[in-house]
Amino acid sequence: MSIERGSVRRTTLACALACVASIGAGCGGDAAPVAPGIFAPLGEVMPRATEEQRATFARGRALALRPFAVSDGLGPPFNVSFCLGCHEKPVFGGAAGHYRDFLLVAFRDTDGAYVPRGVNGVQVQFLTSLRGRVAEEPFVNVTATRNPIPFFGVGALAEITDEEILSRADPDDRDGDGISGRANFDRGFVGRFGRKSQTVSIEGFIRGPLFNHLGITSVPLTNEARQRLPLPSGVTTADAPLRLGSSVAGAQAAQAAAPDEPNFDADAVPDPELSPEELFDIVAFTMLLAAPEPDAPTVASERGERHFHALACATCHTPALRGPHGLVPAYSDLLLHDMGPELADGIQQALATGSEFRTQPLWGVVAVAPYLHDGRASTLDEAIRAHGGEAQAAREAYEALSSDERDDVIAFLSSLGGAREHTDGLLPAGAPLVAGGQLGAPRPGLGAAELEQFTRGRAVFDRDMTRAVGLGPRFNGDSCRACHFQPAIGGAGPLDVDVIRNGQLVMDVFTAPAGGTILHRHDVSGERPAPEPGSNFFEPRQTPSLFGLGLVDRIPEATLQALADPDDADMDGISGRAHVLPDGRVGRFGWKAQVPSLAEFARDALSAEVGITLPPQAGATFGALSDGDAFPDPEISVDDIEDLVAFMVGLDAPARGSRDAPTEALGESLFGAAGCAACHVPSLTNADGVDVRAYSDFLLHDVASPLSGGIVDGDATTHEFRTAPLWGLSHSAPYMHHGRAETVREAIGAHSGEAEPARLAFEALTEGDQAALLAFLAAL
Repeated sequence: MSIERGSVRRTTLACALACVASIGAGCGGDAAPVAPGIFAPLGEVMPRATEEQRATFARGRALALRPFAVSDGLGPPFNVSFCLGCHEKPVFGGAAGHYRDFLLVAFRDTDGAYVPRGVNGVQVQFLTSLRGRVAEEPFVNVTATRNPIPFFGVGALAEITDEEILSRADPDDRDGDGISGRANFDRGFVGRFGRKSQTVSIEGFIRGPLFNHLGITSVPLTNEARQRLPLPSGVTTADAPLRLGSSVAGAQAAQAAAPDEPNFDADAVPDPELSPEELFDIVAFTMLLAAPEPDAPTVASERGERHFHALACATCHTPALRGPHGLVPAYSDLLLHDMGPELADGIQQALATGSEFRTQPLWGVVAVAPYLHDGRASTLDEAIRAHGGEAQAAREAYEALSSDERDDVIAFLSSLGGAREHTDGLLPAGAPLVAGGQLGAPRPGLGAAELEQFTRGRAVFDRDMTRAVGLGPRFNGDSCRACHFQPAIGGAGPLDVDVIRNGQLVMDVFTAPAGGTILHRHDVSGERPAPEPGSNFFEPRQTPSLFGLGLVDRIPEATLQALADPDDADMDGISGRAHVLPDGRVGRFGWKAQVPSLAEFARDALSAEVGITLPPQAGATFGALSDGDAFPDPEISVDDIEDLVAFMVGLDAPARGSRDAPTEALGESLFGAAGCAACHVPSLTNADGVDVRAYSDFLLHDVASPLSGGIVDGDATTHEFRTAPLWGLSHSAPYMHHGRAETVREAIGAHSGEAEPARLAFEALTEGDQAALLAFLAAL
C-alpha cells in the first residue's frame, strides 16, 4: 500500500486486510499489512486482547458507565456524571449528540495574551448545591462549542511513533501543495488526541475530562502500572522507548508524558476520588476499544475512493500511518491544519492556534454524527462543504463533482466502518421491544396496530433532532431520550440532564423572566445562554420517569379534584389542591403539576427543551408554532407527534417486585401509620377502570422548607410541588424536584411543610421499622 502524502496510488483496504494473514510474506508491490487484531464492531474489545485484558476491559467499561454521585466526589462543578455519558453514540465508546456539547472559554487581552477560563478552559454548567448552576464566568471573550469525539481505536493511535507523525509534517509548505500540516506538542511529545492534538497520552486523555467535566480527582498511574497496561498491537516493553522524561526504563509509549501531578478539589470527599485501580481499568478499557471494522468495497465505494484521492483529501486524511506491527488505517495524519476563518473558534491549545485543528480520523465516521469540532454539520456532505483554509481547494473540487460523484465519495467514507451500527439515535436499527414486565416495555393488551405505533413512537422518542431539522435555537436536549434514559428509554435521568429554572426572588416574591423560567444549557450560536438581567434565583429540576403515565393520563379530573382539601377542612394538616390551569384543565404532570395531559407534555418538552416548532393540533395549547429561525415551521410532523404520544401512553407501569414480603408488608402498614399515604395515595381508578397504583394524588402540596425559596409555575407557588409518584422509586434516583437527595432516606428527610409530621413520624421509628418502610418503597 502506498501511503505517501498526496499520493493517489493506493491498493484497496480490502487487499491490505487480506495481507494480514500473511504478515511478512509480502502481498505484491509495496503493499504493507494492516496491524493485526485491531478491528471489530464498534464498542467491542480488540480481538487480540488476552483473557486477562478482556476482564480488565469489562471492569473499565462498567466503571465508565457508573454514574458518580455527590457522595462519590462528583463536582462541585460538573458537566456530566459518568464518563461514557459523552461517548455513547452509536454505542458506548463513541461520540454524542448535541445535548452533550460543551463550551471552551478563555480571555484574550488586547496584547494577544490568552488565558483559559472555567475549569482548565472548560465552561462547567452544573453545581452540586441546591442552586444547581455555575455562575456566569467573568472575563470571557472567547467561547467555542465542542462536540465529543469517539474513542474507537485510540489504543492503536497511541502507539504510533512521534517520528511517523512528524514525517508528514510540512509546516512551511515546502512542497508547494498548499498543505502545511504541523504537529502539536504535549510536554515535549507529539500530541495526537483531542480536537487540536493537544494531548499525547490516553491517561491524560482520561484524567483531564474526569476532572474538568466530572470534578473527579485522581493521581497519576505509577510507572509500574503503566507497564501493565495493554499494548494493543503486541508492542513489548523492550520495543517501547522511554518517553516520560524520567529514568524509569520500559515505560510504555502509549502513556508518554502522562500528567504527573495529582489533582484536588474542595468537596467533602477525600482525594483521590477515583482509586488508582479504577483509573487503570478505565484507561485500559479505552486502550482496548477496537478500531472500526471497514466494510468490503463496493463499486460505488471504489469510485468514491478514487475521487477521494483525486480531490487530494488524502493529503491530510492520510489513509494509514505505520505502527510497530503494521498500518493503522485511521485516515488521519494527526497533524494540525489551518481550516480557515469560518471554522476558526479562537481556542488556543499548546501550539495550536484558533484556526488550527487536528485531522479527524475517518474510520467509523458515518456512525458518529454530528461532524466537525462543534458539531455544526449534520451530514458528511455538510462537513466537507464546511472545510476551508488548507482544505479549501479540496472542498471546491468536491463541490464541482456531479451529484452522483459526490454520492460515491460519501459511499466510500461510509465504507470505513460503522455503517452497520449507524442509528438516528441510540437504539440499534431493528431493536426489539423490551420484554413484558421490564421497564420500558409496552403495556399488556396493546393490539397489533397499537404496538406498531408504539414502535414508531419509540423511534421518534430516541431520534436525535439535528440542526438540519431545526434544533434550537436554545435547547437542553436534542431528543426525548436525551433526558429520559435511566434505566431504560422512557425512564428518569441523572443530574447532568437537569433543567435549570431561574427568576428573580425578592422577599419570597418570585418574578419570572419574560422569556420563561427555563435557563437553557445550549444555544446553536455557540454562546452559553445567559439569565435575564435581575435573575438571582436558580433551581434544578430532576428528570421524572415516564413509565406508566399513560394510566395516569386517564384518571378523571373529578377524581383528582375530589382528593383536594385546599382549606384543610378535615384539619389533618394536609391541604392539597389541584393545579387548575387558566383554561380550566387540571394539571397532573411536571413537578408543579403544570401540564394537563401526556399529549401536552410531549408538545411542551419538544418546544421548551428541544426547540422544535409544532403543528397546530385540536385542543392543544402547549408548545411554540414558530421560532423565527431559518427552518420552515413546523419542524416536526403531526404523525411523529402522534406516534411519540402513543409510545409515552403505551409505556407499562413499573412492576412491583418483592424480596421480603413480610418486611414489606410491615413497611406498608408503617407508611400508612406515618401519614405518608395522605399525599402518596396508594391507588386511584382511571376512566378505564384500571387500578393505578402510582402512590400519588397528583395534587400540589406545600412541602418545601420555608427557607428554601422556589420557582413559581402558573398557579403553583414557590413552596408547592406535586406529589411525586412512588412506583419504580428504586430505579429513578436521585430524588426530589432538585435531584439533590441521593437516597430515599435523604428524600424523606427533605420533606417539610405539610409533610413535616410524616417526616417526624418516620424519624421516630426504630431503625428496624425504618428499614422495613424503606424496603416497602423499594419494592414499588
